[in-house]
Amino acid sequence: MNGPEIHISFAPGLGLFVAARRRAGRSAVVTDGVSTLGHVVESLGVPLTEAGRLLVDGRPVAPAHIPAAGEHVHVLGVERPQQVPGAPLRFLLDVHLGTLARRLRLLGVDAAYESEDIGDAALAAWSARERRVMLSRDRGLLRRRELWAGAYVYSDQPDDQLRDVLERFAPRLAPWKRCTACNGPLTDAGKDAVRERLEEGTQRTYDVFAQCTACERVYWRGAHHARLEAIVEDAVREFGDAAV
Repeated sequence: MNGPEIHISFAPGLGLFVAARRRAGRSAVVTDGVSTLGHVVESLGVPLTEAGRLLVDGRPVAPAHIPAAGEHVHVLGVERPQQVPGAPLRFLLDVHLGTLARRLRLLGVDAAYESEDIGDAALAAWSARERRVMLSRDRGLLRRRELWAGAYVYSDQPDDQLRDVLERFAPRLAPWKRCTACNGPLTDAGKDAVRERLEEGTQRTYDVFAQCTACERVYWRGAHHARLEAIVEDAVREFGDAAV
């Protein structure tokens, strides 16, 4: 490129997206004179899903702003909790985030998930069609223009991933109300109604059941309940706002 030179800096939390030489204060960038600031920011490695306010010489501008020579640009991170206007808050997770999807569902958060790799184009179209926030660690996917909204998942550890999403978006929690397998709503189920789906040992040991209204999977407080209950209690204690 051989156009206007600007100087750009990034908030510390965005450092992982940019080259090392751009992590310590302002650095020079030569633009082409026609590309938007949003394009420039993404070309330097930061998905716009992770960019908050864009400041030019201290004043906020839109991503569509065309940088001019000598401007000083500062890219802030997303403010938390992040508001996603225009649709009920619900999520779509890519193939690599199955554990996070199940934990969000455990907490009653609407989290669609595809266990097979259907490709970035299909995921972006799904996000747009159902107005879901795309959660991913794939920066390329988060740069797709078709996305309704998106967010980078910063950790590869499920505990930290869950905490990050709950802190960033503050979804309303309704534990034990959603199927962890298919995301459908759960309803209380009498033992007689689900008996044919239970093994003999389960029939003898348990009396309280729930069933998914979508896939008909049956749930009860089995061997893993204590571990799941700990996840729920920790989330509600830290982030509160549990729906009754």
